[in-house]
Amino acid sequence: MSILLLTEVFPPRTGGSGRWFWELYRRLSDLHIHVVAGDVAGAALFDRSANLPISRLPLTFSNWGVRHWRGGPQYARALFGLSRIVSRMRPDAVHCGKCLPEGLLALGIKTWSATPFITFVHGEELNLARTSRELRRLTGRVLRAAAKVIANSHHTKGMLLDEWAVPDTQVVVLHPGVDTARFVPAPPSDEVRSRLGWTNRRVILTVGALQKRKGQDMLIRALPAVRARCPDVLYSIVGEPWERAYLDTVVAESHAADLVQFRGIPADEELIDCYQQCDLFALANRRIGWDDEGFGMVLLEAQACGKPVIAGRSGGTPETIQASRTGELVSSDAPDMLADTISALLEDPARRARMGACARRWVVEQFDWENLSRQARAVFAAR
Repeated sequence: MSILLLTEVFPPRTGGSGRWFWELYRRLSDLHIHVVAGDVAGAALFDRSANLPISRLPLTFSNWGVRHWRGGPQYARALFGLSRIVSRMRPDAVHCGKCLPEGLLALGIKTWSATPFITFVHGEELNLARTSRELRRLTGRVLRAAAKVIANSHHTKGMLLDEWAVPDTQVVVLHPGVDTARFVPAPPSDEVRSRLGWTNRRVILTVGALQKRKGQDMLIRALPAVRARCPDVLYSIVGEPWERAYLDTVVAESHAADLVQFRGIPADEELIDCYQQCDLFALANRRIGWDDEGFGMVLLEAQACGKPVIAGRSGGTPETIQASRTGELVSSDAPDMLADTISALLEDPARRARMGACARRWVVEQFDWENLSRQARAVFAAR
């Protein structure tokens, strides 16, 4: 079986969906996979070392609408480049990273080649599409035409069934996963913690782009109350600095400059060090307008490293943990409950150790890529 994977987000570009596709499809060695990914800086170097054939196209559009004066020509250019690849490869199916723009491009290919397509859905793009009449119409067309719709969580599947009228038989839930051979527990290291700037601190870690739905702002607001119980607390934030200026304002308002560390985007090995050496991982996600967290792969990575986690109750994040066993679910619309939950865990190292051990077992059993790739292979082969 030959598959053309069409995705805007793919390494070396950062992003949970791109990491999902890379980790999943490179393990499907019995299938013939060709990736068509967005063209980004550093792509040529990554592609030379990859174990998959990869072509690059400009897939980051100024607007997902076809009637937009810039979006329409961008679709046309991408469709021309994609049609040449499809004509040469003649895949059995096209797999799309999301409905727009990839799914609409695949729908265009289907009209002249009859090549069926599958589209992945992550949740937040469905909410975005509902803010525009044209985007809603285009997304609906893609969903109706797809042979299968793969939801990243049961929460996202519920959205597809309830809000988009996609038949239950058309939707399959495939969770993202984690490389449990790479994200592993490690003992505390004074040398590593010193290098990270964490000496003699109890560290809360968040990994994720700096944006309101991730909840870094609400956790910063919780820090003064946490400091009252845990004076040595430090909040370390890893992620693309999309809303750094806003968070700097929140830090100043909270008088928390000595409690917050912005790490930017570290290399992979440093990221794993952060997971392994932190005391507690938190993703205080909440819904902001249409924006919601579809799943939360970083919660799996932290648990694979043996860390208890705190997650918001919104979106698909509750599916990543076992509440009260591997972590805690907290309403993240206000800082009070966050502060209390974080403080209680930081004050109880024995409980953190128990939860971390349970977390490691949980993700190995449920979210290891090898297990998930077998599930995906069965879904992709089904007619």
